Amino acid sequence: MYDIIVIGAGSTGSTIASRVSEDPNRSVLLIEAGPDYANLEQTPFDLVNSHQNSMQDHDWGFNYEPTRNRSVSFPRGRVTGGSSAVNTTIALRGMPEDYDEWADLGNDEWCWDKVLPAFKRLERDLDFGDAGYHGDSGPISIRRYPNDELLPQHQAFLETASDLGYAACADANDPEGWGAGPQPMNKLGRLRISCAVAYLASARIRPNLTIRANTLVRRLVLNGNRCTGVEVENQSGEVETLSARLVVLSAGALMSPPILMRSGIGPNSQLTQHSIDTLQDEPGVGANLSDHPALSVVCMAKGGAIIDFDSPIIQTILRYTTEGSDKRNDMQIEQISYAGRPGGPPLFAIAACLEYQYGRGEIRLRSADPHAHPIVEARFCEDDRDTARLVKAFKDTLAFTRTGALGDMVDSLAFPDPKRPMDDEDIAQLVRKLAGSGYHPCGTVKMGPIADPEAVVDQYGCCHRLENLVVADASIMPFVPRANINLTSIMIGEKIGEWIRTQPGRYGL
Repeated sequence: MYDIIVIGAGSTGSTIASRVSEDPNRSVLLIEAGPDYANLEQTPFDLVNSHQNSMQDHDWGFNYEPTRNRSVSFPRGRVTGGSSAVNTTIALRGMPEDYDEWADLGNDEWCWDKVLPAFKRLERDLDFGDAGYHGDSGPISIRRYPNDELLPQHQAFLETASDLGYAACADANDPEGWGAGPQPMNKLGRLRISCAVAYLASARIRPNLTIRANTLVRRLVLNGNRCTGVEVENQSGEVETLSARLVVLSAGALMSPPILMRSGIGPNSQLTQHSIDTLQDEPGVGANLSDHPALSVVCMAKGGAIIDFDSPIIQTILRYTTEGSDKRNDMQIEQISYAGRPGGPPLFAIAACLEYQYGRGEIRLRSADPHAHPIVEARFCEDDRDTARLVKAFKDTLAFTRTGALGDMVDSLAFPDPKRPMDDEDIAQLVRKLAGSGYHPCGTVKMGPIADPEAVVDQYGCCHRLENLVVADASIMPFVPRANINLTSIMIGEKIGEWIRTQPGRYGL
């Protein structure tokens, strides 16, 4: 019998396990489906190397449908640290308005003024640590590439952004800022500062914290409406039940819903389809999938340009408001250092990324088999408001290929075909067909007041209709913030981890 079992050692789960185990009187078990590397010497290079995403050796192997009738891979980290151990290390916060809008939906603990302390607590900002809205002593080190470390295409991107009339922005995490500048990143040299590095490295010496890797959670164990533990399977296929006074589900926006469904918690129609007894009909489980639709312009670089696949994949960012939008900084344009494959033609890309999304997708069970991957339907750009703004952003992105220093680096366009008509409706057809994910899924176990029929958990992560079960990861976000979601996922871990540690009675401890 553990006091607390945390399912999933990703961005949120690692943070929660670290925070709750600060109380030496609480026994904590952290369960991870993938491997665990106890120190940097044991850590494989693909996890250390923040210059590129790790998309094979420590990946779940998921697929998803970004738009109708198209299936592509959806990389997610299967290792301690989760996707923070394999991602691009972009350390962006959402807009203050995102969190205030969460609060307006009935989650007042998540307004900007109340999440800012957690953002400050998690970070060690090496450039702006003295600013009142930054932290300088947290576990996540954050820095920005100075100009002399930028690749030529990123220097040209910033020059061209200025030529196009965009403001310069030295700190993309300035709550009032906008414009083009260096990307804040949680990396030191090549080293990816994942949550395994930042949170678990120091916490794992505590005798009250056990990390159990290579262990798949099959389902939750319920006694009536009370969660009493988890059923797990090890690498040899052996199944056992582990008991706890409190279970915290932090398996991520793609995996937390299937675990709930296999446990009999979810939409009755889906559970019945897979011969799962419905213990709690929760229509919001798997619904409300939110993400960042994106589409890139791919450029053939002029002769002499150096496209180095061993260099950082990203260094700069432009955050701005789409013409006519009432959502501030609802768009990003990002310079991608290289595209294609090593040894191929010299290509780089410029990505238009829609940051405030109206449309929603869905996650469904493929089968009751705990080894089966979920069905993930993003349904990008089925909402006309998303399509219209991404069309404008794609046109803004094309302007970079014709202007200033970056335009001077472009020999021709590899995508879209320069012979193709590029009026608004042609671009709309492209984004409806080819928009892809920014890899920021969230919202699939939505938090909100009990009166909201799609809300599964309250603002503290506690399930509305079940006891001793908390959900805490990107799945509880009501919608995707206007930023890459890693920092927000860590912030969720900071807040809920601290609540469990300091307010145990709220969680039945």
